[in-house]
Amino acid sequence: MQDKKIIIAIPVRLNSKRLPRKVLLDLAGKTILNRVYDQCKKALNYDEIVICTSDEEIKEFAQSIGSKVLLTPSEVKSGSERLSSISDNLLSFSWGETKETSFKNLAKRTFIINVQGDQPFIDPEVINQMINIYKSGETKYKIITPIYKLKSHDIHNPSIVKTLVSNNHEALYFSRSAIPHIRGIDPKHWHDYHQYWGHVGIYGYRLDILKKLRSLPLSKLENAEKLEQLRFIDAGIVISTFEVTCDFFSVDTQEDLDYARKKCIGKFNQN
Repeated sequence: MQDKKIIIAIPVRLNSKRLPRKVLLDLAGKTILNRVYDQCKKALNYDEIVICTSDEEIKEFAQSIGSKVLLTPSEVKSGSERLSSISDNLLSFSWGETKETSFKNLAKRTFIINVQGDQPFIDPEVINQMINIYKSGETKYKIITPIYKLKSHDIHNPSIVKTLVSNNHEALYFSRSAIPHIRGIDPKHWHDYHQYWGHVGIYGYRLDILKKLRSLPLSKLENAEKLEQLRFIDAGIVISTFEVTCDFFSVDTQEDLDYARKKCIGKFNQN
């Protein structure tokens, strides 16, 4: 039996608020979800990829492109919560049928990488880095997520999530506001006084920690910022970070989709 299992899980819903059915919209001859799946397949040293959804249409589409599928409840608020709701299924998917008493031990040896279904340009190397960090045992942390250096013009954009990071690379907070506040300095010059970090919406969790999410107390911070990772922060669960340098792009609006089609299509024309 393997010592550890690595599962890439893609939580997907059909009717997103800002761009309904976006994961099934066309991007250079394939759907956005198909592009995400193709990029994930380029990663190394994982055991399985699975698309997790409550929608039968997505289930049928996922199976048509060769992906394995796990069905989830519909009443979830985030991708992380969607995966948390099927923790037992993910364990069985990873290891086969196991006794209930084995869950805790096996869950600590199961690493779930949450890749959003609207990131068609996700770099497989980021997934590789996350897997290598987990397998190396260099970190004691239970959740891993990538961050990147923000450009000065993005610091005050509320659509871009910022991460406040400690000296030992722990995430202290996530916000849509620029953090920290530089007192006495014009905000347009804050980047001259501090390195601001952006958050890439990809997470790697030990399965036993992921399972806890739905039982954690409701987070006022999560509700205020509409950022799912703040529930872990609010509960005192440490999130470790690592720096990446590649660009990231999620399709959230029609404008994003137009941009992806016009500006980013060269990436796929090479494939």
